[in-house]
Amino acid sequence: MSLRPSLLATALVTAACAEEAPASVPTGRTAGPAPATAESPAVPAATAAAEGPTYRLGFDDRARHLIDVTMTLPAAPAGARTLWMPTWTPGSYLLREYARHVEGLTVVDATGTAVPVTRTTKNRWEVEADGGTLTVRYRVYAREASVRTNFVDADLAVLNGAALFLTEEGREGAPHRVVVDLPRDWSGAHTGLDRTPGGGPTDFTAADLDELIDSPLVLGNATVRTLDVEAAPHTLVLAGELGPWDVDGSAASVAAIVREQLAFWGSVPYDHYTFLNVVNEARGGLEHLDSTLMMTHRRATSVREDHVRWLGLVSHEFFHTWNVKRLRPAPLGPFDYENEAYTPSLWVAEGLTSYYDDLLLVRAGLITEKEYLGRITDQLTSVQETPGRRVQTLSQASADAWIKYYRKDENTVNTGISYYTKGMLVGWLLDSRIRCETDGKRSLDDVMRLAHARHSGAQGYTPEAFEAIIAEVAGTPLTDELDSWLRSTDELDYEPALACLGLRFADPDDKEEEADGDAAKASEPEDPPAGWLGAGLDARGARHVVVDVKRGTPAWDAGLNVDDELVAVDGYRVPTDGPGALWATLPPGSAVQLTISRRGVLRELPATLGEAPRDTWTVEVDPDASSDAVRQRSAWLASATAPAPR
Repeated sequence: MSLRPSLLATALVTAACAEEAPASVPTGRTAGPAPATAESPAVPAATAAAEGPTYRLGFDDRARHLIDVTMTLPAAPAGARTLWMPTWTPGSYLLREYARHVEGLTVVDATGTAVPVTRTTKNRWEVEADGGTLTVRYRVYAREASVRTNFVDADLAVLNGAALFLTEEGREGAPHRVVVDLPRDWSGAHTGLDRTPGGGPTDFTAADLDELIDSPLVLGNATVRTLDVEAAPHTLVLAGELGPWDVDGSAASVAAIVREQLAFWGSVPYDHYTFLNVVNEARGGLEHLDSTLMMTHRRATSVREDHVRWLGLVSHEFFHTWNVKRLRPAPLGPFDYENEAYTPSLWVAEGLTSYYDDLLLVRAGLITEKEYLGRITDQLTSVQETPGRRVQTLSQASADAWIKYYRKDENTVNTGISYYTKGMLVGWLLDSRIRCETDGKRSLDDVMRLAHARHSGAQGYTPEAFEAIIAEVAGTPLTDELDSWLRSTDELDYEPALACLGLRFADPDDKEEEADGDAAKASEPEDPPAGWLGAGLDARGARHVVVDVKRGTPAWDAGLNVDDELVAVDGYRVPTDGPGALWATLPPGSAVQLTISRRGVLRELPATLGEAPRDTWTVEVDPDASSDAVRQRSAWLASATAPAPR
């Protein structure tokens, strides 16, 4: 389709012009009256009256995962009219070909007469009509439980605009109205969309196609909480089988995240915000302009580690409200929903968001310093145990997202690096560098706020513009560092960040002495190190099948393949519980004979076992840190209200 100014671009301009407003004054998409309710505010009547498509959604066949869509198109001159559907959704960089789930598309005119329809491409249809209104009917199969697609069954519906709605070419900028025929045993429809003036509780209007695509809907019997946040109405919607979910506790935690991030940014770029949290044993999150859609499991508030991970997801998606939905790389808008949009800056969009998601949890008092350092350790370990870090640069990982990130295979670990994880670590290195370069007077926080103030407009930012802001805030060019971190496969040097913030890597050889009263107990003799093959094995009944082979491991050197079954070692069958007992008898350096089954044929492979990598990436507080480093660490982790954007 032809590119055009989008709702996103309009909102970006609005946000940039409204930057000087105090945090307590909502500034965002509409200028209408106060919302009717926290979860379904009304749009101005003048906006709702504009010409545009109207959709009616039916769920008579929801048990068979089918959605019935009836789209009414206003009158147009006689001649060809083109219907089309997106092939991807913003925030998820992969062509997903949503039209493959459309079936039974028919068109009738105002008299009820069938109109011929010709499919011209994978996601476009041409209709020849004599003018007047048209009624388009089609069904969508919906059984993919993800934040990017549609899912419906007898109990729940999760709807994403790009995967559900066709529109008419030329009407993308007009309001799009959605009326939900809610099944009688469902209590509500929840979305970031505004209610249509004069319509019912399940009648919504989007300002244009962009807003429609950017506003998922969750239908069913959800538990809803209004959050304790004064700046604007915020709603937490909990859908699905909640089981032991802590409803009120999670609402309080989300409210704390919201307050911390509003203080960080110093602006409220929306009139209302909705957290859609679907408890369906899936995972993931996707940001939207005035809402986010998340998926998780019912124990996520019961197990501390899972709870911290869920809080990080909430924090991550909400941070995107500014960093991505308003402040964005230039190629990511206005949106072309039919073609890829390449950018080398996803390390900013996703990596820096990943840096701040857990950091802001510490500042909000929701996780401890130790828990946060554990999260940094996890990211460090992930990057350092990924051989692909020496193959793909961070900028390349971003540009390759469309063909690599969402299409991982068994060799991805050897050829690529995540712009989330490495981007998070670069954010940490960059933040600490700026803090120490300016003696704590500036930080990456200032970079983000200044970038938002200057570039959250219709054009977005270029890599050069963002790096210029980094240099301005730091007071010195960081060209060499950014070239190394972003545009090379050099190993990241963590020592400057550790020293700046009074941290260190734990020594894996350190052993704490155990005391019994006042007497120290002697350490028990240690077992000799076990041999290590380095192949990932998956137990499938009594079979042990190779699922990954990392570059540089003994398994790689021996020529072991993914899908090989490891049958025996030196003539001894691999035990049912795995080869661990065999490795324990074979020290590093042992030459062994592996018996494998490859496509049903037994083979012998010679291998030399190595020593398993030691845990050398655990980040901890340095008890010998200088007073300056302690001061820097305290400021880094402290909650503080953002200064007014410049």
